[in-house]
Amino acid sequence: MRFAFKTSPQETTWADMLAVWKAADEIDVYESGWTFDHFYPIFSDSTGPCLEGWTTLTALAQATTRLRLGTMVTGVHYRHPAVLANMAAALDIISGGRLELGIGAGWNEEESGAYGIELGTLTERFDRFEEACQVLIGLLSQETTDFDGKYYQLKAARNEPKGPQRPHPPIVIGGNGEKRTLRITARYAQHWNFPGGTPEEFARKRDVLAAHCADIGRDPAEITHSAQVRLDPSKGYGAVVEWAASMAEQGTDLAVVYIPTPHDPAVLEPLAEAIRDSGLLSS
Repeated sequence: MRFAFKTSPQETTWADMLAVWKAADEIDVYESGWTFDHFYPIFSDSTGPCLEGWTTLTALAQATTRLRLGTMVTGVHYRHPAVLANMAAALDIISGGRLELGIGAGWNEEESGAYGIELGTLTERFDRFEEACQVLIGLLSQETTDFDGKYYQLKAARNEPKGPQRPHPPIVIGGNGEKRTLRITARYAQHWNFPGGTPEEFARKRDVLAAHCADIGRDPAEITHSAQVRLDPSKGYGAVVEWAASMAEQGTDLAVVYIPTPHDPAVLEPLAEAIRDSGLLSS
């Protein structure tokens, strides 16, 4: 198993987030670092502070040299996918080819409604999401892209310069929906993130993803399987290791440990040591 960390840019300060990422960049246990992409804090006081995800991620790319990095995940309705493709290409260049392009259909009604950003029905969200995947892949991998969809229309569209990762940065899709999310993941993604749940729930979703892959003749082993867990200081680092061991048994490739606020780099080395001692770390 491989390991990563996640720092939500909510209920925090830039200085604290930056300190965590700089420290983690020096600890080889952590393969990658992640933020989220929301404008309001989620699952907490939505009136609190929240740094914009892509601006924050770009600054973190400049402050680090080794960690792969991404948003887990960006709602595609926040930005036109042609704009997002340009952002992704630029950040892939800035980071020296370390970007993971995390995307999803979007779900947050509060911030979407407050900003007047159309979210749409569940069906509309996923129809738009599937179109956005095609637009992103085209602009990140082709010289020009033509697309005539319901939500997006492109005519000989260019996106230059492209990033160093070819044909494009790995696409990460987060979510559990069996009918649409996992089917879209099977077709377009290189990485699937299980947002949270029991090992048994993960195993069931893993099997659904494998079935969708079989439908299109794709090997599910081509897709990294990751899952998230929150570091609870009251339970200690051992709880994270126990969870990771149970997820590894079900085929999780990458464990993403959510670092609580207030962000403190002091938690990173003890967590890394517990992971090393567990024997779970991939060589």
